[in-house]
Amino acid sequence: MVEELVTAGAAAASAGAVYAMAAARVVKQYERGVVFRLGRLRPQVRGPGFTMIVPVVDRLHKVNLQIVTMPVPAQEGITRDNVTVRVDAVVYFKVVDAPAALVNVEDYRFAVSQMAQTSLRSIIGKSDLDDLLSNREKLNQGLELMIDSPAVGWGVQIDRVEIKDVSLPDTMKRSMARQAEADRERRARVINADAELQASKKLAEAAQQMAETPSALQLRLLQTIVAVAAEKNSTLVLPFPVELLRFLERASQPVSTAPQPSSRPVREPEREQRPADTPRGEPDHGGAISGQARIPGPVPPVTPS
Repeated sequence: MVEELVTAGAAAASAGAVYAMAAARVVKQYERGVVFRLGRLRPQVRGPGFTMIVPVVDRLHKVNLQIVTMPVPAQEGITRDNVTVRVDAVVYFKVVDAPAALVNVEDYRFAVSQMAQTSLRSIIGKSDLDDLLSNREKLNQGLELMIDSPAVGWGVQIDRVEIKDVSLPDTMKRSMARQAEADRERRARVINADAELQASKKLAEAAQQMAETPSALQLRLLQTIVAVAAEKNSTLVLPFPVELLRFLERASQPVSTAPQPSSRPVREPEREQRPADTPRGEPDHGGAISGQARIPGPVPPVTPS
């Protein structure tokens, strides 16, 4: 009798141990347990720690609540300005409602992945190339809203969406490089022209100041000589401006207040010439010399011989 009791107790203990082992479950901290009893969803969600279920009758499904990082495969599309691009992104999401993630959708990971690819292609078609390259924050927010709208019914919350890379054709890359080079060259020319304008204004002011004080030009020349001589050069070539030479020439000439003689030559008075064959006259009573001039006769014609 005792042996039978001991055997029955051992059998019950063994059955209890087997039942406990079959019913015992451990839910981790980042997981939640959803129980289906005979196919029906139990309203109570099992929290982290040790929990018990009814063997054979209950089924416990564990749902991960951690943030999932899902890369979106690269999608090729045509932008609004007719440029072919290839864009890939990454989606960060997490499950906030474990029963809905199991009941409302077959595979929430696959659903989020397909929705992200579709939304990414739609964003590419609605955007310009400049927006894809420089205004990614706005596109990320729009892409997040497009994915998050249907994901709310799946018990999934989209935490963040980031466009990772934008691939362009080689011809477009070369065109953009030429455009950037031309823009930088334009800005360099504008800056150089502005510098020339400012320098010309300063030089004009300096020229006016030197015109009022001519000695300043000589001092500036001496400063230039000192600056050039500071370098260890064996040959010194120094051009002299013509204005400096004229200034030195004017400074070396004495200042005279007497009027300068006229540079035009003075013609001497013509002396009266008397013919050689004219006889001298005799003096008259008044002491004057009188004479008679000989009137030449007609010139005989010259006949050729």
